[in-house]
Amino acid sequence: MNEEKNISRELFKGIFLLVIGASMLGGSGIFVKLSDSSPSLIAFYRSLFALPFLYAWMKFEERNNSSDIIWDKKIIFFLVSGGLCFALDMSIWNWSLSFTSVANATLMANIAPVFVVIFGVLFLGYKIEISFVVTLLLALLGGFLVILPGEQIMVFGDSLGVLAAVFYAGYILSIKDLTNILQPAKTLFLVTLITTLCLLPISLIEAESLNLSKSEFFILISYAIFSQTFAQGLITSGISKVSAHLSSLVLLMQPVAAAFYGWFFLQELLSPLQMAGGMIVLVAIYLASRK
Repeated sequence: MNEEKNISRELFKGIFLLVIGASMLGGSGIFVKLSDSSPSLIAFYRSLFALPFLYAWMKFEERNNSSDIIWDKKIIFFLVSGGLCFALDMSIWNWSLSFTSVANATLMANIAPVFVVIFGVLFLGYKIEISFVVTLLLALLGGFLVILPGEQIMVFGDSLGVLAAVFYAGYILSIKDLTNILQPAKTLFLVTLITTLCLLPISLIEAESLNLSKSEFFILISYAIFSQTFAQGLITSGISKVSAHLSSLVLLMQPVAAAFYGWFFLQELLSPLQMAGGMIVLVAIYLASRK
């Protein structure tokens, strides 16, 4: 009985962390829209500027429980794949914002749960119940209702968002496997370090210079602290306590949060259909986590 209570407590804590992290991450597109830098350069500085903060979190987490990493092939594979997938996800998603709206880009990137299920079943031996697939489709329906009313479908930008979702799914699966071995802070720090190294040559080719103005520096360091340090930190901690496919479904809170930010900060009206879509996403998250 006590063991069941502990499992339920950890599951609730994991879902709570994911909801808060996803809600914060839903505002990432605002920073990208405010920035004048190239899309890949924005992604590079998001990961680079976050490294000192993530390093401090890692050292704080290790203060009473520091353990050496056994660098086997599995850890190296998931670190490299996680860092590379996250680099491509951020770079492609930032590019999608140049061709579509923040709301559309956020929604398309968050169909990642579909790819998490597909990749998990095909390559990692995950066993997914039919009831979860139905709940996932319900959550996706809610997400579409939140975003699509009044939004023009921009094929190229939205397609980039879908491609970003493929790499985001690879990132989620890699993070999940790593947090089974490493602590969340060390996982996120090491993956972000590899992400930064992957984005450096892409940024140099794309932007030709890494120089930033003072205003641009302020925007990008705020972006790094808000999205990569706090939001991704909460999400990584949540993923460590919840299955990969349930984690990815909970992350569908991001388009709901993006719509809320549009209403709160930009006075964009929310239609009854959009509010119903948000409720559907919340109900789907509840149903998926009931067990």
